[in-house]
Amino acid sequence: MRIAIFGSSLVSAYWNGAATYYRGMVKALAGRGHRVTFYEPNAYQRQEHRDIEPPPWAEVVVYEPSEQEADRLVRAAQSADLLIKTSGIGVLDDFFEGRIPAARTGGNRVIYWDVDAPVTIARLRSDRPGPLRATLPSFDLVLTYGGGDPVVRDYLKLGAKSCHPIYNGLDPETHHPVEMDGKYECDLGFLGNRLPDREQRVEGFFFRAAEVSPGLHLLLAGNGWADKPRPKNVSYLGHLPTALHNVFNCSARAVLNICRNSMAENGFSPATRVFEAAGAGACIITDDWVGIEQFFAPEQEILVARNGDEVAGLMEKLTPEQARNIGARARERALTQHTYAQRAVQFEAAVAEGGGRP
Repeated sequence: MRIAIFGSSLVSAYWNGAATYYRGMVKALAGRGHRVTFYEPNAYQRQEHRDIEPPPWAEVVVYEPSEQEADRLVRAAQSADLLIKTSGIGVLDDFFEGRIPAARTGGNRVIYWDVDAPVTIARLRSDRPGPLRATLPSFDLVLTYGGGDPVVRDYLKLGAKSCHPIYNGLDPETHHPVEMDGKYECDLGFLGNRLPDREQRVEGFFFRAAEVSPGLHLLLAGNGWADKPRPKNVSYLGHLPTALHNVFNCSARAVLNICRNSMAENGFSPATRVFEAAGAGACIITDDWVGIEQFFAPEQEILVARNGDEVAGLMEKLTPEQARNIGARARERALTQHTYAQRAVQFEAAVAEGGGRP
């Protein structure tokens, strides 16, 4: 199939946490013979902070974010078999959510791909839902980054014809074990951008663990934390390019996953970094959320904490050997059940079942 995707960015992870998800999915779809064009705006300095150049497995079209230019590109993309609008592009979202369903023809299908379903659903239920509330029933299919049955039920109640979760996953060629680097060596590492609905949880899990265990060395990476007060035993790296994610994950005794508020409350929403870290063979400690056991076995393949005190308690008992064993089991589980190649098959099945084959 020819697939046209309007999203935030494929080539830049700068203030764009969905980048590695898009890359994993698009690369896997290309590997199955599909031709993908990814349309992304020149916005938020993402093009100046590219992590990769346009890859051979996708055509990347960068456009200036004006409605006139966006409309021209939608008309050009109508010839694709699948025309996809993702959530959270950051510019012209309302325009695309109103315009893309109107680009439906007898020869294509239109899909809404939600990479932040709990937030989108809350918006659709608010008094300012935007155009998507009216156009949602016109999309042939809704795909979500996660959320499980609760999100599926919510979308169907809101008028979606069909909804299928396509979870984050692992690209073994991109995320894998590497030699550790002393620059990134630490007891506990956390990688995540500073966002309003994550900051309080980072304080409660990561900074609290640092305060409870001042003998631990913690390493923080991600955008936006430079002016954030933090305990003395927390070092800050700033933005971490995706090319350094493997060495970050492999140099820490353990890495911490902290969901955003909405993801934690909804459950069934493993972050991209969970599978990246598993692919690198890292020992993962995650905050507690419903559905973890569907992806990794607690205590065997992943450690679970309900607060920063429990994170500190786990770290005080975790030996390097135990950490290596947990990481190895997580990597094995990810390679057998959670690759993007498997997610691409699920994508095809969802299109066949929910959206019809063009």
